[in-house]
Amino acid sequence: MNNKYFGMLSRLKYINRWGLMRNTINENLSEHSLETAFIAHLLAVIRNRRFGGCVNVERCALLAMYHDTTEILTGDLPTPVKYFNPEIKQAYDKVEQTAIDKMLSYIPEDLKEDYIALYEKRDEDTELWSLVKAADKISALIKCIEERQMGNAEFAKAEKSTIESIKKLNIPEADVFLSEFLPGYTLTLDEQA
Repeated sequence: MNNKYFGMLSRLKYINRWGLMRNTINENLSEHSLETAFIAHLLAVIRNRRFGGCVNVERCALLAMYHDTTEILTGDLPTPVKYFNPEIKQAYDKVEQTAIDKMLSYIPEDLKEDYIALYEKRDEDTELWSLVKAADKISALIKCIEERQMGNAEFAKAEKSTIESIKKLNIPEADVFLSEFLPGYTLTLDEQA
């Protein structure tokens, strides 16, 4: 049997993000995925409670947990490189599909359908994927803020462009997070208690 999937997932902790930036504290994909899942879950809850939505909050969190698992095989390609031009983006999409296929090959056939549903961008999940994308960007913004607070000016431009990219998504739940929850990340432990 070729049940290597969870052994591969355990390698998320070895893939560092922000490879082109000087980091005060490294962030790995495992940490990022969990934070993104927490935020995606909250965005889904906000959509349902405040904006009359009817999305599956648990599935939203689950999609966020798995959203970067292909990077175990591809590495974390920096955003400026990934989106440099349409040809690079198209080539990366092919690489990512190959990584998806490889990851899925590690799952037993009788379980595979459940995991395919975590990777395919199905029409019924379009709304959830938009929340995951917002959560992913918010997680990046949090990293920028944390680095800036530690005196690392390397992330100042990334922070500004990330805020702009979140606003361009036009997702009201993300705006709620920015106004109501993001300020908590600037507090010290004593101020939070």
